[in-house]
Amino acid sequence: MNAPDNLIYKTKSPVLFIIFNRPDTTQRVFEKIKEAQPSRLYVAADGPRADRPAEPEMCEQARAIIKQVNWPCEVKTLFRESNLGCKEAVSSGITWFFEQEEEGIILEDDCLPANDFFRYCDTMLERYRHDTRIRHIGGCNLQQGQKWGNASYYFSNMTHVWGWAGWRRVWKDYDKELSPYHSNEVRPQLETIFNDRFIVDTWEEFFNYMKADKIDTWDFQLAFLNFFNNSLSTIPNVNLISNIGFGENSTHTTDPDSLNANLPLGTLGEITHPLYVLPQKGADLFTLRYDFNIEARWRKYNHPRYKAKRWFKGLFK
Repeated sequence: MNAPDNLIYKTKSPVLFIIFNRPDTTQRVFEKIKEAQPSRLYVAADGPRADRPAEPEMCEQARAIIKQVNWPCEVKTLFRESNLGCKEAVSSGITWFFEQEEEGIILEDDCLPANDFFRYCDTMLERYRHDTRIRHIGGCNLQQGQKWGNASYYFSNMTHVWGWAGWRRVWKDYDKELSPYHSNEVRPQLETIFNDRFIVDTWEEFFNYMKADKIDTWDFQLAFLNFFNNSLSTIPNVNLISNIGFGENSTHTTDPDSLNANLPLGTLGEITHPLYVLPQKGADLFTLRYDFNIEARWRKYNHPRYKAKRWFKGLFK
């Protein structure tokens, strides 16, 4: 599925646009959606928080941007009157989308897509529609210029959600509480995917935080469900999503100096497919080493002082 370089690609897939209280980033992402002209656009918006006096107006400004739709398009909205929080608002918005669509593209208000992102998603959705090995289509590439393999994309165990696409067949398994899974069972399962103890430690910690309802998020749950189903994601070999939301007004991406902030966008050209359907473990390790600060943790672990503490504690086991 190729698009001439001088033409704007028009997507075949429905799009879910998740917005909240940032009209500035919402406008920028909307402009890219407008270029792709989906025939069906779903918009889900959380309500303002009661303790933020300026937030109702900001939410209204963000919602008003949707009135700029001026192409043939069926628009459906799910606007919350009160605030549900990230975990409930986003997950229920995606559920609402997949109740009406078998597959589609999901963008949040800080995930700026390249136009080629839509062509890539359409291609992946069609190619892997019935391939249950593939459960997720990620749009961002966090490899800082490294390319994995000779194809236009590679396979990964990671579930990147800064611009993604997927199927109802996967989302029907989503459980924001991870209710079938228990803390004492999780570590051995993670160790079948990752062989770095600190990566396993961190994922296990995230799992326990979520089970204790200490993290207001929806996306780690999807990552765990994909881990536990031995599934793969597709990741483009160039970056197709730029997260423009880093900063103090963000819920989770607060560091404006992060290497992953405001990444430049690329194009894929002719889309070629990998021959082998296997995860690029090196790519996943590269991402997690940065995200989980693994090098610093290994240095601390191997420091003589901490080695001595572990030895001393071992005497009393």
